[in-house]
Amino acid sequence: MLKTQRTLIKMALAVGASAIMAAMPVVSQAAWEPQKPVEFVVMAGKGGGADKAVRLLQSIIASENMAPVPFTPVNKPGGSGAEALVHLKGKKGDNHTIMFTLNSFYTTPLRQPALGVDIATFTPIARMAEDTFLLWVHSDRKDINNIADFAKAAKAKGNKWIMAGTGKNSEDNLLTDFLNTAYDLDMKYVPYKGGGKVAKELAGKNADSTVNNPSEQLGFFEAGTTKALASFTDDRLPLFPNAPTFKELGKDYVYYMQRTVVGAPGMSKDASDYYQGLFKKVFNSPKWQQYRTKKSLQGSLLQGDALMSYWKKERDIHEIMLKNMGVIK
Repeated sequence: MLKTQRTLIKMALAVGASAIMAAMPVVSQAAWEPQKPVEFVVMAGKGGGADKAVRLLQSIIASENMAPVPFTPVNKPGGSGAEALVHLKGKKGDNHTIMFTLNSFYTTPLRQPALGVDIATFTPIARMAEDTFLLWVHSDRKDINNIADFAKAAKAKGNKWIMAGTGKNSEDNLLTDFLNTAYDLDMKYVPYKGGGKVAKELAGKNADSTVNNPSEQLGFFEAGTTKALASFTDDRLPLFPNAPTFKELGKDYVYYMQRTVVGAPGMSKDASDYYQGLFKKVFNSPKWQQYRTKKSLQGSLLQGDALMSYWKKERDIHEIMLKNMGVIK
């Protein structure tokens, strides 16, 4: 009899425990978040367009409390971005390292296959903008007020005309090559580490011209030190209404530079989803939208598979450009 009672009691307790468990709310597993500071690599030097953008992105994330940890900018400009690319490649599977790219994301692996970098292995997070380029000269050049004046002056100076740019065989180098070919010039391209340094070279009259992004040259432009002659865009930029496009001038040449957040190869899907969601919020923030307008940034938000397709298309385009320059076969 006692054995039967004990059995009934055990059964009652089991049923009761089951009822309690069934009544308890289901607690879902928390979504992934970074557990330590996130390294935010910049493929360029300090003071350039990429560096300025990253530091703004970092400040938006911090001021709006969008992440539980800080995002720490780290500049790795060596080898036209090769240093940054190799660094990120070596972070395979790392959920706490991201990178901000330029178009050297395409050109440097094409020029340096020994790096073993395949951009298709990186994690696409968010294209935050496409930056624009303009042709700049110093405002003291009263003899240069349009492209015809520029071509005349540059041709007269030959290879002593200095075009300062960011990196060897980079975006600025591509644009210089276009100008040399389109206007039968022989300008000498001199590379520097970072668009900020390039802008200072023109302002200090150590270079004759640049093809800086607006964010890099804007301070000198607003101070009246430099002036924009033409833009490599589809339409005139509102900030520079007097600078015609090269399309308007009969040269059908348009060129933009991606400003994109990239994750390490093999980043987990949970981490990728987290960063995509985070940078979508940043993209839509008033501060980023104001910055886009102020710096004449173009392009919509691209993420995931659409961003990967964009990378592959742009890589193919840049491969053709480099072949035309004779840089690669």
